[in-house]
This record gives sequence, structure tokens and C-alpha cells, in this order.
Amino acid sequence: DVLDMEVKPKPSQLHWYELHIQPCVAELLGTALFIFVGCLAVLEDSGGTGRLQPALAHGLALGVTIAVLGDI
Repeated sequence: DVLDMEVKPKPSQLHWYELHIQPCVAELLGTALFIFVGCLAVLEDSGGTGRLQPALAHGLALGVTIAVLGDI
């Protein structure tokens, strides 16, 4: 029977864009967001927070970056 045949998928080759460009763009966007949010957290220090505010801002930026760019 034709329906009993097992179809094996061909191993797909990644496009050059997905292999080289996409990871670089993700790294660039992630690093830019991480640095930008971290620097803003230090600039907006409200006296009583000390080291907690920049630490939380960097953690939040890292979490958002992973959630948004994690598939790449």
C-alpha cells in the first residue's frame, strides 16, 4: 500500500541568513537593550535604592531579551 510507506524528511539546510546574520542581529539587539536599560537605571538612581535598582533593571532587561529573541 502507498499509505504504509514511511516518508523520511530530508535534512533541511539553514539559509545563510539564518546561519550567520540572524544570530548577529539578535546579539546586537540584545546587547543594545541590556546596555541601554542598565545605563538608564544608573542615571535615574533615586537615592535610597543603592545597588538594587541597576541590578533589577539589568535582570529585567535580560529576561525581556531572552523572551523576545529566544527563538533566534
